[in-house]
Amino acid sequence: MPERALKIHELDARGQGDWQAYVDRHPEGTFFHGLIWKRAVERTFGHRSWYLFGEQAGRVVGILPLFEINSLVAGRFLVSVPYATYGGLLTDRQDVTDALFNKARTIAGQVRAQSIELRSVKAALASVEVLHTHATYRKELPLREEGVLSDLPRKARAAARRATERFELSVEFDRGLLPVVWRLYARSMRRLGSVNYPYQFFEELVQASGQQNVVQVVRHGGRPVAGLLTFLYRDTVLPYFSGLDEREPIYGLNNYLYLESMRWGVRHGYRQYDFGRTRLDNAGCSDFKRFCGFTPQELQYQNYVMPGRRAPDLSPSSPRWAAARRLWRVLPLPITRPVGGWLAKSIPG
Repeated sequence: MPERALKIHELDARGQGDWQAYVDRHPEGTFFHGLIWKRAVERTFGHRSWYLFGEQAGRVVGILPLFEINSLVAGRFLVSVPYATYGGLLTDRQDVTDALFNKARTIAGQVRAQSIELRSVKAALASVEVLHTHATYRKELPLREEGVLSDLPRKARAAARRATERFELSVEFDRGLLPVVWRLYARSMRRLGSVNYPYQFFEELVQASGQQNVVQVVRHGGRPVAGLLTFLYRDTVLPYFSGLDEREPIYGLNNYLYLESMRWGVRHGYRQYDFGRTRLDNAGCSDFKRFCGFTPQELQYQNYVMPGRRAPDLSPSSPRWAAARRLWRVLPLPITRPVGGWLAKSIPG
């Protein structure tokens, strides 16, 4: 019998189990391709989703998760996936890749989107230029908890030890501390001149991910001075949202925060640590991750610009945003926290 034709569908409630199963078994599937991220983005920001999948002979053979962003500052565009490190096409074959992307272009034309951004680890489309803008940092965790400290490079190991011994830091892992982590995160984002995501996004992600998250707080003298929200997927620990209280001059605080995160991962049987993405032009953050023993792997993001349109300019390093970022750093937190949460709908990370 001839092979059944490939069909492209939009995800509905009946296909959600098959979608998640495909992500979980695909070698390049990520936490961000899954339905946890979809639900949290929809419920927090209200963006319309277009979750496309290829079906052949009754089984899923490829997926493309997309969100339509209608930005007040950059116009309308499609992203796979917003607020996320990874996204893009997952398929079994090139013809499925082409069919899914052709459907995405049709949707972009219908909604008058400027572009389609794919946050892929590996470029899936030979005809679309790769953006050399970000790198990810990942490495294998040691088998034993006592190996985490010794696995760090000498200077990072010394910084973590100094923070531990000199400042008598303590660490807690408790989902009830999520508001504390968000407040520390929002403070750090203001210091960096970037908008923070709303607390609702944190809450939606933690609620939707069940046991696939870790909420961590570091204390000094009883006061929370650093926090981290981490996601768990397959054998990987993904520290994602972090924050520090810059009023506390604790040398090595960041080193201690991530040291304890890695120790937690080893204790609970995880094998990989994904330090997330960093812009290639963000030397400070890149240097810190290398300082901790991580080697950059350039991400092959792609951005297809629709004919006659222009790609949105939302890069934090763009001169367009320099004055706004300087102003943001000096505004009080009671202003930046709610306004940042509102602006985040237009600036999808």
